[in-house]
Amino acid sequence: MGIEIERKFLVTSDAYQTGANVSIYRQGYMLNSREKIVRVRVYDGKGALTVKGPATRVTRAEFEYPIPFEDANEMLNLYCDGAVLEKERYTLEWGGFFWEVDVFHGENEGLVVAEIELDDESTDFPKPDWLGREVSHDERYFNSNLLTYPYMLWADCKPV
Repeated sequence: MGIEIERKFLVTSDAYQTGANVSIYRQGYMLNSREKIVRVRVYDGKGALTVKGPATRVTRAEFEYPIPFEDANEMLNLYCDGAVLEKERYTLEWGGFFWEVDVFHGENEGLVVAEIELDDESTDFPKPDWLGREVSHDERYFNSNLLTYPYMLWADCKPV
């Protein structure tokens, strides 16, 4: 079974950009509930279909499959009710770990979140200087929730 163990943090500066690769992501949800999600995503001329189960702390079942770019785009248009999340994703290695930093656009403009995927929930890892507070347990920061309750609507939508 595919497992995702992911921790999320707010970002305090743009220092993560040094040496990072950047891609533009568009993603939508064909099914979006607390129990399961079905996500379609396009980036770098690729498409992906992902199925995720409910989160337990920072762990959940995840199955991701590559699909043709054209099919993924069509699914975004046909099955995501026009709700598409757009972001820039910066990827980098820091302290021996792989990080993804998402800079959101549209109704989530101003939100920047760093994610690290781990092999075990108890894995200790060094934290870069550009990390702010951890938001792993705050469901508002789940990408699937940012479409239904975007960052610009939060009363406390201030960085860090």
